Amino acid sequence: MGAQVIALPAAARRAPVAAPAGEATQDYSLFLRHDPGGETEMAFAVEGIDCAACIDEIEDGAEALPGVARARLNYTTHRLTVGWQAGAEAKPAELLAALARLGYRAYPFEADRLEEIENATSRHLLRCLAVAGFAMMNIMLLSVSVWSGNVTDITPETRDFFHWLSALIALPAAAYAGQPFFQSAFRALKARSLNMDVPITLGVLLALGVSVFETLNSAQHAYFDSAVMLLFFLLTGRYLDHAMRRKTRAEAGNLAALKATRANRIEPDGSLVTVPAAAIRPGDEVMLRAGERAPVDGVVLSGAAAVDESLVTGETLPRAVAAGESVHAGSLVHDGVLRLRTTAVGEDTFLDEIERLLDRASTARGRYIRLADRAARLYAPMVHTTALLSLIGWLVAGASVHHAVLIAVAVLIITCPCALALAVPAVQVVAAGALMRAGVLLNSGDTFERLAEVDTVAFDKTGTLTLPEPRLANEDAVPAHLLDVAARLALASTHPLARAVALARPGAVAPAELAEVPGAGVEGEIDGVPARLGSPVFCRCEALAARIAAGAPDASLVAVRLGEECAVLKVRQALRPDARAVIDTLRRAGRHVVLISGDRREAVAPVAAELSIEDWWAEARPADKIAVLDSLSAARRRVLMVGDGLNDAPSLASAHVSLSPITAADVTRAHADAVFLGERLAPVLTALAVSARARHLMRQNLMIAVIYNFIAVPLAIAGYVTPLVAALAMSGSSVIVTLNALRARLGTRGGN
Repeated sequence: MGAQVIALPAAARRAPVAAPAGEATQDYSLFLRHDPGGETEMAFAVEGIDCAACIDEIEDGAEALPGVARARLNYTTHRLTVGWQAGAEAKPAELLAALARLGYRAYPFEADRLEEIENATSRHLLRCLAVAGFAMMNIMLLSVSVWSGNVTDITPETRDFFHWLSALIALPAAAYAGQPFFQSAFRALKARSLNMDVPITLGVLLALGVSVFETLNSAQHAYFDSAVMLLFFLLTGRYLDHAMRRKTRAEAGNLAALKATRANRIEPDGSLVTVPAAAIRPGDEVMLRAGERAPVDGVVLSGAAAVDESLVTGETLPRAVAAGESVHAGSLVHDGVLRLRTTAVGEDTFLDEIERLLDRASTARGRYIRLADRAARLYAPMVHTTALLSLIGWLVAGASVHHAVLIAVAVLIITCPCALALAVPAVQVVAAGALMRAGVLLNSGDTFERLAEVDTVAFDKTGTLTLPEPRLANEDAVPAHLLDVAARLALASTHPLARAVALARPGAVAPAELAEVPGAGVEGEIDGVPARLGSPVFCRCEALAARIAAGAPDASLVAVRLGEECAVLKVRQALRPDARAVIDTLRRAGRHVVLISGDRREAVAPVAAELSIEDWWAEARPADKIAVLDSLSAARRRVLMVGDGLNDAPSLASAHVSLSPITAADVTRAHADAVFLGERLAPVLTALAVSARARHLMRQNLMIAVIYNFIAVPLAIAGYVTPLVAALAMSGSSVIVTLNALRARLGTRGGN
């Protein structure tokens, strides 16, 4: 694998809803996309998705329709992409009707409309949380009075009055605030499955029902406070999870900012007309000027310019392009003017290819089943079966219905998945805080579990192993006065190479009068002496530049001339200060390290050699990077991908788990599981070490919950535990797993 250059092939849902009037006859042709293979594809936004079980239900329902070849749902964006077989008629209306029968409402995907729905969902969750919090505080005040009165002098009439006041607050509050859980549980039961919301819903409803029954019979205890408190804490977690996913969607949407909305089309008579980018067709000629982004993929017919193609290769240094070379949509022209013949437009451009790769990769990784979900699949059926058998057993033994129900409720409360529900989130919260202090910020709740499984680490080069901004590499070899002149001239240019030169002398002051020559450099006078900064040809330093280039093929050269003196500056990406130490530590821990870069072979090879990385790839496009990761995955490797460029975003979404530096593009950060701060790579080691400890503590907490149930459940079944004692025991188990989770803070030092 060593020294390789790859060239691989390019508001909540209700019970069944009816399609809105008029949608059945709506014209969907504007939303359909036809690919070269003859398949037809369309994207839909789906309402009412709030659990992972929805993915299989929706996809299976769509793929059961005649002619549908595939259906993929992105859980983060709620975007369903459906493909019809070649030759089959696309029937979007039929798909919408099928989803409506399942209880989901769908419509053609439009980002603005989806954002409105997400805003409404966020507001609804926040209102539920506020209602539960208000009710919890007021009911707790009444409960404290009852508890203290039960051991002093409260009268039965006063106690009943307080219980009825609690009921008056709790019942409507729970009916409103519990909607997210009640609806999720109903959907799970409808799909003939069980999720964590089913025992929570059952526990809340039975606790409220028994409390009302006990209040009607003037009993000493009621459990309105426990039910509402449980809703409040669970709603807090759900709202935070929704907010995190909404932020990720917002950042992922920034990909659209790289798409030019206007184009300068050259008409047959030579005139220049500004038109919407969507109006351009393959074969049209367009003009690109300095500061503009390419609206299409095309081939240069004439002109020369420096083009920033970081979204394609990840390389931040601009590429000089001339006639005959290709330019991709989204590329930024730094200087010069280009005349292009369009080769691809709209959804066929390279930028849209990245967007499709992102969508597919995110969907695939969304199928990862969290540790808590795996435990819930076994735990929920056991809880319900145990409570039901307890009820039946006591009725068969001759107990009254009231007594049997109280025992069944005690079993259900004592096994209520509070400890289980807290086992993983409590560790996540503590470990996330520890990582935040170490400069690592999480984007995904299951990052710890996937990081702990990593055995291979794949690095991008530019901006990841190297610092994001290029630096001077031969500062000591350049005469000080010429370097001063170069820094002053560089202040007049926005070119990335000029910024690297200016950084060498932070206190430099630009001359009063300077002129920029497009595609060449800047010129002016320094103390009355003519001065130039730019290409070696522009500065008449070709011979010196040729000698230096022979010894530094991976560097970009900038020349400076002052009168008759000339010097050549080497600009290259500098390695992060601790890159070698981090990679050595990863190897000692038994992890395989690879390098996957979109940059040129001559730029990647020296970095791989300096870091002793044997397996590396160069000139890898986004699809190529995914192919490499797929091959590693096929070899049963769990890969951590670390990258920063827009071209890395699909591979970050495709990898088992991913990290990116905080300096990465918005879209890239959105698809990484975590981002790290600073100029050092050490946070990568910290993330791996903390995650290994966090997974160990999650498993410990799940075991604590199992042991607790193993001891407490038999006592509850035997009738020795009242619902009040069960509630106290349940709270005690929650405290234990929370205290154990605090140990995650101990894993922030060292690598693993």
